[in-house]
Amino acid sequence: MHLTAPLRNPYPERRTPSVKSPPMTDDTEDYPGWDAVTAALDRLYPGVEPQHFGTPIKWRLGGPGPLDGVSFYRRDDHWHLVSYGMSELYTKEWDDPEQSGWGFEFTFRVARTSGEDEPPLWAANFLQALARYVFGSGNGFGPGHHLDLNGPVCERPDTAIRAAAFTDDPELGVIDTPHGQVRFLQVVGLTLEEYAVIEQWDALRLLEALRPRLPLLVTDLDRGDLTGDAEVAAAISHGVRDDGSSTGALFVAEASWQQQDGTTTVTVGANAAARIGRVLAARLPFGRDLYLAGPESGVHIRPGTRLTMSQKADGPLDLQLTPEVLAELTGLLRPAAGEHRLAAAPELTVRIVRSQIRDQSGAVVAEVG
Repeated sequence: MHLTAPLRNPYPERRTPSVKSPPMTDDTEDYPGWDAVTAALDRLYPGVEPQHFGTPIKWRLGGPGPLDGVSFYRRDDHWHLVSYGMSELYTKEWDDPEQSGWGFEFTFRVARTSGEDEPPLWAANFLQALARYVFGSGNGFGPGHHLDLNGPVCERPDTAIRAAAFTDDPELGVIDTPHGQVRFLQVVGLTLEEYAVIEQWDALRLLEALRPRLPLLVTDLDRGDLTGDAEVAAAISHGVRDDGSSTGALFVAEASWQQQDGTTTVTVGANAAARIGRVLAARLPFGRDLYLAGPESGVHIRPGTRLTMSQKADGPLDLQLTPEVLAELTGLLRPAAGEHRLAAAPELTVRIVRSQIRDQSGAVVAEVG
């Protein structure tokens, strides 16, 4: 999913005068959800008036973004952004009485240089893009979720921040509102090297390992990868070895299979081959399975004491691997096209096909394998 294409700016000239004065959306003057979010912020920032940017046309009226606004709080070393729009700000419309809307509002902490007075509007646009994804797909976010942005987080090709993870905001947490619970869900920008660690380990544990270097998990467009830091690297090595991976499914561009003449052939793309191998090696030895989801079919891979390959009711291929087969398979999963029959399992063949990398217009920009 690419969330970083140029976006129509939903925060043009109009700015609401105060976060305490939500824009009118109906005939009522009662905004219990909005007021509850603002009250939580007032507790953290007593007497501080944020720079608040509101959308001129609301999403429900055909506007460009689901968020009705984003507040920027200026800190000594970063901007603290908080969204208004993922929860039920005005009236209770969702069926779940325990949760307000999607159950969260986004927060985002972006590094600020000394003397920087203008808030980074690209960060608000990024939150709008995340909100559009949630409203468009029906898939909400929560602590421990993560995503590859398929490009830089903003229109700065030199930044290494190209992925994101989600966790509870360390200062705001979770609140109760008249419309249900709202979690302040912080977006944390990551490098691709850090993101690769998540698939072998766990997003929340990785963020904890980064906290000695990023105490409030501020996203700094100028920072480099932290997996090479000695303290962070030691925590990662220990965690991967002792905990294994919490990634139960990989959604890839190519994951298919066929059975013919007593041989089962599993096909994956070269671009994802090494990634699949790393996650398998971090899950199956811990007794955990992995589901590979392709566009049209999938493969469910489980640990076992003997090799089995079966399918039930037009479902995915169920592949049970012994430790010997797993070791050989992970050694073969490399970003190079080819077909490999496993010595430890002659009835199983792995086919790695070339992958095409496409831009947003669908044009092929690179090939792997």
